[in-house]
Amino acid sequence: MIETLSDYYRVPECMLGRVLAAKPSGETGFFRFGPKAICYGQSASGVATRVEDAGLHDALKSTHINGADIHLPFNLTQVIESLRREHYVQSLLPAREKLVTQEWMLGTYYFVREILPVTVRRHMQRVYFSDWKSRLFPAWPMDFTVDNLHDEILGLSMEAAHVKKMPFIWYWPDGAPNCLILTHDVETSAGRDFAPQLMDLDDSYGIKASFQVIPEKRYEVPDEFVQEIRNRGFEFNIHDLNHDGRLYRHREEFLRRAKKINQYAHRYNARGFRAGSMYRIPDWYDAYEFSYDMSLSNVAHLEPKRGGCCTVFPFFIGRILELPLTTSQDYSIFHILNDYSLDLWKKQLDLIRQRNGLMSFLTHPDYLIGRRTRKVYESLLDYLQEMISHEKIWAALPGEVDQWWRTRSQLKLVQKGSSWEIEGSGKERARIAYAVQDGDRLVYEVVGAPAHEGAHF
Repeated sequence: MIETLSDYYRVPECMLGRVLAAKPSGETGFFRFGPKAICYGQSASGVATRVEDAGLHDALKSTHINGADIHLPFNLTQVIESLRREHYVQSLLPAREKLVTQEWMLGTYYFVREILPVTVRRHMQRVYFSDWKSRLFPAWPMDFTVDNLHDEILGLSMEAAHVKKMPFIWYWPDGAPNCLILTHDVETSAGRDFAPQLMDLDDSYGIKASFQVIPEKRYEVPDEFVQEIRNRGFEFNIHDLNHDGRLYRHREEFLRRAKKINQYAHRYNARGFRAGSMYRIPDWYDAYEFSYDMSLSNVAHLEPKRGGCCTVFPFFIGRILELPLTTSQDYSIFHILNDYSLDLWKKQLDLIRQRNGLMSFLTHPDYLIGRRTRKVYESLLDYLQEMISHEKIWAALPGEVDQWWRTRSQLKLVQKGSSWEIEGSGKERARIAYAVQDGDRLVYEVVGAPAHEGAHF
């Protein structure tokens, strides 16, 4: 389980105390680890079948340090993977949602969807999402369970190893406090035709984005369209196969579609993917031949498939890197919440900045054609531009984040005398940081951060 901490922080394993797990019970369910984390998995301290009862089993009370060893009542790696891969989702589904996600119900909806008036479709969606405020887990509007768990276990490991300052490789290149990516899913031919104007708009604020394009049935994808996106410094990715909501309905059909999706990936030399309507089954990702995926949300209260990966950092699912969506979609804010302000986005950004995480946005050319929504989007770009400039945030394309996270995963910290050095290809942009215990939380000191030497987060 030390590898879990090492992979997340890129911290020298020799500096960590050993993390040992007790033999858990055979039951899988919800439990707490202190006040900040609701967990899902197996635990020797007990689990609850309902998330509302997770507080009855606090695994932190059964955790203790013996010498340089930390004894946990659960397997940290198993719990982290269960959260990231949303293994808990079926345990949260209410009866209404189980009905709506039945094959016949989804098939009926997508069959009649195109002939339903927009107002009817949005009313149906608002009814479906009407319980979003009452959902206890993941936490709204941002869930840091995976990140809190890492911090808690690192703090215990530092205590066991009698280490006051733990060196690690900082999350983002050049010591940037956060990373920001902008993505656009193209839903219809109208959105495709508006994409050049959207590129003009993004360019006017100095921000590049990726465009996820549906390769079959919805609309034509001319080679000139693909080339224009790339010639202008934007990124081209694949968006589902035909966006009919059936990609993950059956394993056999999924494998057939995944083969075609991979063919489009090679045809267009696309490295990234996002499924239609953010549908996903992470345990099936081994069928894909992409470098990275963007189909998981941090908290998915307003997505057709509920859940959330509970982290604001990229992570690997096998060989594929997941870049989670950490802010709410434009469609959800405009048409489900009926909110045409920046309030929710600003609140989510503030929370992500406090954790130095990935700020990822998903907007659609199709929903930005109208004057009202475009004005909101322009206000967002203006806010992001000022934030990037003032705070020295790394604004990147998704493919650049993919490359960096893979580079960071191969870098190592090596002690040279009384100091530490980073070794490995790409080390020039990497920075050393220190995790320091400050009461009941960890704070970070970054050497060579852009704002000033030795920035504190």
